[in-house]
Parts: sequence; C-alpha cells; structure tokens
Amino acid sequence: MSIHDDSGHESPTGIDELLEEVRADLDRVGAGKAAEEAAAGALLVDIRYAALRDRDGLIPGALVVERNELEWRLDPQGSHRAPEAVSHDLRVVVICNEGYASSLAAESLRRLGLHRATDLIGGFQAWKAAGLPVER
Repeated sequence: MSIHDDSGHESPTGIDELLEEVRADLDRVGAGKAAEEAAAGALLVDIRYAALRDRDGLIPGALVVERNELEWRLDPQGSHRAPEAVSHDLRVVVICNEGYASSLAAESLRRLGLHRATDLIGGFQAWKAAGLPVER
C-alpha cells in the first residue's frame, strides 16, 4: 500500500521501514547456523570496510568484498565476478559489522538472481561474541 503526501507523490520510505520490509523476505541466520552453513558449502561474504577488518579480524574462509563491489563480484553472469560466484543457486551469507547493511546487501544480491542470499543476524560482532573462529 502506497502512502501519498499532500502533493500526490508517494511518501518516501524511511530506512527503518525499508529494513523491516527487506528482512521480511530473508531467512536470516544466527552465527552458529552461519558456521554450519559455511561448513556445508555456503559462501560467507564479509562486506565490512578495511578499518573494521583491521581492528577486529577476519572470519577464516570468508570472501572479503567491499560493499561497493559486492554486486559486481557476486553476479555469476558478471564480467568482474569472483571465482566463488559460480551459480545463482549459491547460498550466500552476507556479513557486515552488526547486521544492518548486510540485510540490504543480501536483498540486492537476490535482485541479481542469487535467490538463496541472506545475512548474519548481528553481523561480525555476533560471530565474535559466539566464540566462533576469528583470525588476525
């Protein structure tokens, strides 16, 4: 349902509403489940910026892709795809720092046809808090 302002234009969606809408379509996973899925072949994709990776470390085996390159690197049909971007059926778990930007990123990947893309609830910080492996 669209809401229109006094001029007849559709009212803009705020980020909180957008995030809620996006998450309604994602089967988001917790840290333990993300680790299980990675062990079973899912691709963990770390989109945190370099300063956060330098500060907090990396998840072993995760593909590091800056957020501004994500779609280019994960599109299986793209000319700049990462070697890991083998299929639209690939299970991708996007990881940001706290689990906000990753939801929007996962939705963007779904729009490219990566229909199994999702994100990690709580992001890297939840992974670390769960005591899962981190390398410096």
